[in-house]
Amino acid sequence: MNRRHVLIGAATGAVLALGAFTLLPDGPEDHLLRVPRVAGDQLQSSPVTPTSGLVWRDFHGFRLPYSASDGPNAVADDRAAGFARSPLGALLAAIHVSVRSDPRWGLATATSTVNTQFVGPDRAGMLASINTAPLAPGTPHAYATLEAFRWQGYTPETASVDVVSAGPGDSDQVVRAATRIQLQWQDGDWRVVAPPGGTWLGSAAPVGSLDGYTRFPTAGEGGR
Repeated sequence: MNRRHVLIGAATGAVLALGAFTLLPDGPEDHLLRVPRVAGDQLQSSPVTPTSGLVWRDFHGFRLPYSASDGPNAVADDRAAGFARSPLGALLAAIHVSVRSDPRWGLATATSTVNTQFVGPDRAGMLASINTAPLAPGTPHAYATLEAFRWQGYTPETASVDVVSAGPGDSDQVVRAATRIQLQWQDGDWRVVAPPGGTWLGSAAPVGSLDGYTRFPTAGEGGR
């Protein structure tokens, strides 16, 4: 596999998605998911999302953002939950939940995360892909950085956000991917909608410029 095609995605995804290492498909971003709309909710295309107070902490070599006010407020055994019903809470949930669903950090963690923090008809397919994923020996280390995000839409019930991560490619060039992560508010917390087909492959696309995205504060500053 060509190394330039491997990135942390939120989220994303496999971070983005924001899971862990995402294979980037060819083609423009218009293949990505569209934001769902819930009747009666006020759709916000660019909700206020303050990021200046974020603290960045290490997760297997990947710097993840934390907020004292918006979450996660429950972190244990590589799991994270408890996000505010706010744009920042949804963004943080998109990143944390998708990244922690990758089996490279532990099959038990990934399975539990998907079982309890993912929703949608493709959750079963995602569990199947986790259980059949090839795992390299030793402790994995992520060589990627969260750089920016862009909202597709937000309401208090549902949200969709593109999260950009960057990592080394061929000849030490930096390559970027945007992973689209959708969420729903259920049972008092944000849940990530399982990606189509149970993998993040169709939810990520290459990014050539950060124009139009909101940049994160420098990941790695303020926290350890």
